[in-house]
Amino acid sequence: MAYDIIGDIHGCSLTLMALLDQLGYEKKAGLYRHPSRQVIFLGDFIDRGPAQREVLDIVRPMIDSGSALSVMGNHEFNAIAYSTIDPQTGEYLRPHSGKNAGQHQAFLDAYADNTREYADVIAWFKTLPLWLDLSNLRVVHACWDSGWIQRIKDAQDGSNLLQPNLLQNAAHAGKWQFEAIETLLKGKEIPLKDGFSFKDKDGNTRHHIRVRWWDRTANSYQKIFFGPESARTAIPDDDIEGDHLVEYGHDLPPCFLGHYWLEEEPEPLARNIACVDFSVAKRGGKLVAYRWDGERELSKDKFMHVDRLEGD
Repeated sequence: MAYDIIGDIHGCSLTLMALLDQLGYEKKAGLYRHPSRQVIFLGDFIDRGPAQREVLDIVRPMIDSGSALSVMGNHEFNAIAYSTIDPQTGEYLRPHSGKNAGQHQAFLDAYADNTREYADVIAWFKTLPLWLDLSNLRVVHACWDSGWIQRIKDAQDGSNLLQPNLLQNAAHAGKWQFEAIETLLKGKEIPLKDGFSFKDKDGNTRHHIRVRWWDRTANSYQKIFFGPESARTAIPDDDIEGDHLVEYGHDLPPCFLGHYWLEEEPEPLARNIACVDFSVAKRGGKLVAYRWDGERELSKDKFMHVDRLEGD
């Protein structure tokens, strides 16, 4: 099977339709299909952009019909936790704080007038797997950590879904489930040295950085940082302290990621690792796909993209 692997969409439906058109998908009877290819979405369908419902109206029929596959993004996980009450405490698994509500407001507003549809979408998010291992191809939102993947499988009779016990425990720092979901869906992070911080894309002060978890050549905080280039200058170039790597050998199947809000020109991160999230929901961003045809070594020439359209 040939796949078109599409990065984080974040409520940008016009740009998504333009990319699907460019990739040769045709809309028939309300459903985008390709005669010989299948989409794999990286999750993060929601939040940020103006067209929350419209994006889900495109991707959900594709996934439900088999025209596409998808993994869960951290924004879908956050939406599930935001709507789920912890049976032990009676509080929501994701607190309804001002910061959390603000990050999630576009999605909440889209379904504010219909609680039944909101509940239906949340239930559908729970059907999205945490990772896909297709034998010769792997897909995860942020980090392929085989140790955490195996521990989740062992705890869930082999399942790669967000089952209730995993969801409940993943909302509580200090539990292994919390660290596992944080790693798979948000990436490997390490703390900066005391006194150092930077502002993320939303203006929040960060004391931890997401890292190039596969890169054994990076030996400083600035070089290991994985995220928007505009933030790199705020990261110290001191030697790294602590564990920051996840083993992913060059002989393993190609692995595709979203999540990282990159800004430069798309190209492979390593011979068998690529990210397809290029900040579509910000001015100057783009929606990126990789056209995979079975190759073991990924190529810059296989990336395609559409610049964010006006209206998104």
